Amino acid sequence: MSALSSFGLDLSDPVHQVLLAVLALGLGLGALVGQAARRAGRESAALRRDLTALHQAQAESKGAHALATQAIDARMTGLSAELGDGLAQSATQTAQTLGALQERLAAIDLAQRNIEKLSGDVLGLQDILSNKQTRGAFGEIQLHDLLSKALPPNAYRWQATLANGTRADCILDLPDPPGAIVIDAKFPLEPYDALVAAHSNSERKVAARAFRTAIRSHIRAISEKYIQPGETADSALLFLPSEAVYAELHSRFPDLVREGFAARVWTVSPTTCMALLNTLRAVLKDARMRDEAQAIRTALRLLHRDIALVEERAGRLKSHLAQAQGDLDGITIAATRAAQRMDRLDDLDFDDASGLSRPDAAPEERDASRRDVRIYRR
Repeated sequence: MSALSSFGLDLSDPVHQVLLAVLALGLGLGALVGQAARRAGRESAALRRDLTALHQAQAESKGAHALATQAIDARMTGLSAELGDGLAQSATQTAQTLGALQERLAAIDLAQRNIEKLSGDVLGLQDILSNKQTRGAFGEIQLHDLLSKALPPNAYRWQATLANGTRADCILDLPDPPGAIVIDAKFPLEPYDALVAAHSNSERKVAARAFRTAIRSHIRAISEKYIQPGETADSALLFLPSEAVYAELHSRFPDLVREGFAARVWTVSPTTCMALLNTLRAVLKDARMRDEAQAIRTALRLLHRDIALVEERAGRLKSHLAQAQGDLDGITIAATRAAQRMDRLDDLDFDDASGLSRPDAAPEERDASRRDVRIYRR
């Protein structure tokens, strides 16, 4: 306080108090400024060190960046080459894949055309089978194909009329027994189609009932029309040109098959019909052998007679040959004797005036003399 009084300051004076406060504040501020300056100096030195380290790090970073840039460039070059090779290979594979795809598309297009054609054929077949007359013609064509492969042409007749006025699709002319067998080529397809198209149990029951009624009526009609005692066999054939209908009939309606057996109407499919026709061909062959047995016996009897004549004439020829051989032997003996006599005559020596033994005689004279002697001796 005395120090402040020496400066002429009165603490009771508000002005002086303010001045003192301002002075104290200035002194505090100065201390703070000094501390801040010292701190700033220290921070400036640290900042300079940091800047130096930063410059060094920046320089090192530039070198590392350059190395990294070079490595990246090399890597990019390698990647570019690999990418180019990969793209070229991918392009080749893509071209091959596209070629194969094009071939498959062409095959698919061809298959599509075949399917369309087949669909048209199926629709045409459906149109054929939807009409009773065309369906009967279809069954007859298939049956005709089977018959032409299994039997000779004279073993069957088409559209033949029986004595009761009914016309049969085909009649097999077999020997008695069994006799002529009639084949009916028509079949009830509409009930079968309804049975196949049925979805619910009620629909299936109704379709099965209709199918059973149609088959039963057809069997009864065949039995009444085509089994005529004295004219046909005691059985007939119901030809089903569809294996599906045949399988459905035997698998789900065995009672109808038994009814057909009772009515002597045999139901056949293309497969079973071919087996039956092969059996009938054997029957026809046996019947033909029986018919030709008499002709065979006659031919054997004539053959036996011809063999006897051959034996007789061979014996005569043998006797003639033996006689001729005897004559030849006699001729040979006579010729041998004549040759021997001629040799003896040639060896004779005559001493007479004929001059045969004269050495001065000419050869012509000697030969003439020998001829004279031979003539004389004969």
